[in-house]
Amino acid sequence: MTAILGISAFYHDSAAALVVDGEIIAAAQEERFTRKKHDHEFPQNAVQYCLEEAGLTPEQLDYVGFYDKPLTKFERLLETYLAFAPSGYRSFRQAIPLWLKQKLHLPREIGKGLQHRYPGRYVFTDHHESHAASAFFPSPFEEAAILTLDGVGEWSTACFGTGRGNKIELADEIRFPHSLGLLYSAMTYYTGFRVNSGEYKLMGLAPYGEPRFRTQILDHLIDLKDDGSFHMDMSYFNYCEGLTMTSKKFHDLFGGPPRAPESNITQHEMDLAASVQSVTEEVMLRMSHHIHAETGCRNLVLAGGVALNCVGNGRLLREGPFDDIWIQPAAGDAGGALGNALFIWHQLLDQPRVPEPQDTQHGSFLGPEYTDEQVTESLQQEKAVHQHLESDQQLCDTVAALIADQKVVGWFQGRMEFGPRALGGRSILGDARSVEMQSVMNQKIKFRESFRPFAPMVLDSHKTEYFELDESHQSPYMLMVTPVQQQIRAQQSPAEQQAFGIDKLNHARSTIPAVTHVDYSARIQTIDETRNPLMHQLLTAFHQLTGCPVVINTSFNVRSEPIVCTPQQAFQCFMTTEMDALVIGRFLLLKTEQIQTTTAKERQHHLTQFPLD
Repeated sequence: MTAILGISAFYHDSAAALVVDGEIIAAAQEERFTRKKHDHEFPQNAVQYCLEEAGLTPEQLDYVGFYDKPLTKFERLLETYLAFAPSGYRSFRQAIPLWLKQKLHLPREIGKGLQHRYPGRYVFTDHHESHAASAFFPSPFEEAAILTLDGVGEWSTACFGTGRGNKIELADEIRFPHSLGLLYSAMTYYTGFRVNSGEYKLMGLAPYGEPRFRTQILDHLIDLKDDGSFHMDMSYFNYCEGLTMTSKKFHDLFGGPPRAPESNITQHEMDLAASVQSVTEEVMLRMSHHIHAETGCRNLVLAGGVALNCVGNGRLLREGPFDDIWIQPAAGDAGGALGNALFIWHQLLDQPRVPEPQDTQHGSFLGPEYTDEQVTESLQQEKAVHQHLESDQQLCDTVAALIADQKVVGWFQGRMEFGPRALGGRSILGDARSVEMQSVMNQKIKFRESFRPFAPMVLDSHKTEYFELDESHQSPYMLMVTPVQQQIRAQQSPAEQQAFGIDKLNHARSTIPAVTHVDYSARIQTIDETRNPLMHQLLTAFHQLTGCPVVINTSFNVRSEPIVCTPQQAFQCFMTTEMDALVIGRFLLLKTEQIQTTTAKERQHHLTQFPLD
């Protein structure tokens, strides 16, 4: 037996992943345990969970790996500061002490995290190698082109190459400071959202705007070539030497200073979002055509933070040259821990790889799960009023009826998801047919901006009836945006057709309005019986009851908090929002039967003290 622990830490979204004899046993982000969103500290709790899940101790690990090379990253940091000196001194002064104290001593830090009980060697892989490994090795393809896109690793900001059998090979790269991810993050910052967590808000805002700044971006910020390579004019940016993303020149180009966080979002921000999203999609499409021509591969795999841009991914699938696409569900830094472990097993140890038709990611259900005894103990501690349903069918029939009755249901089942998306393990469910449900769930459950779209779960066998997705393609990890089918779209009145900006939100656009965005698109999750049999059973029951095979799925959390991990956290989230019901395993809790201790208004007041992220 060969046990390999991969770790990502100290930058963004720390995580741990454990691979034993090539099989992915466990993976989790540290934030789920510490309740600190995007926790970047050493993933002590995630490591402990992974070892316990496998029944191993640190002494029994054969290899421990880290997802990038700190010395190379430090080299980039120093060279950048020297290149922009003396203007970057303030940033330099803040960064260097942490590097000298911690980040240059990772074997010591990791050893301490493992209680000094691991006797073996450490393996440091290149950041984009880790991304590439996380994209290709779990994928269902024997051979595929690889594309990784993010802010920056050591020097690389984008890489492409190929994966064949049990090996990956990266052929070319774009280097810092030229970065599609940092361009998107700069616009995230400028429009008033938090960098490294607000980018998905910018993507959700884009359909409300018009890409009227696209030309300015392409003429001034980024020189884009036919092959998707590009060069950025760094005079518009401040991230190389400063503590902000954008410069005064950037602000002058787009008409003023950045939007203050929490202030009103205007049409200006919506148009900026639409513009940078349009440019991002164009870069991704040009890159895909170049990579296809260079590699001759029929399939493409993606990872890196930009691979979470599900609108761009959808266009790649529909308009790009590849037959099929697979995206690592934990495409950001957290997934680097998994990529590192798989890289060691296949690339360095030369162990064989046998692709599976649906992938080897196990539905990305790689986190902790809880027994009925543990759930019972938690509910008793919380003095929760609950009932236990006798069978999965009774559970699914009951919950389907609640959703059909416009109730919002917290759904806590099995193992927690690895990655940023709730996929049916830690989800909040609602009726996609409801006109009011989007605003209700945003404002009363999630305590977040009303413009934010929700994603549909759909039975895989019925997806083509509702969404423009080919029968042969699946989207199990909620990483593709597709148009809704013409036959379910609502006829718009002349007044509705003239709606502009955020006013578009007030008009239903299909027979499933709660999950249809204002541009007639949806971030789709297909549900099949193999990856998630219980959710498949629930959707089947809902379909039989209502004739609709689609429900809303959003993550089981509120603004500024990570997705829930434990039954206690699920109950607390349930009680401090206006959720109507909570299901943990076969235990059903109704809000009307609980003793209220904290009101949703009090909770909302508490959450408004946090900046949006």
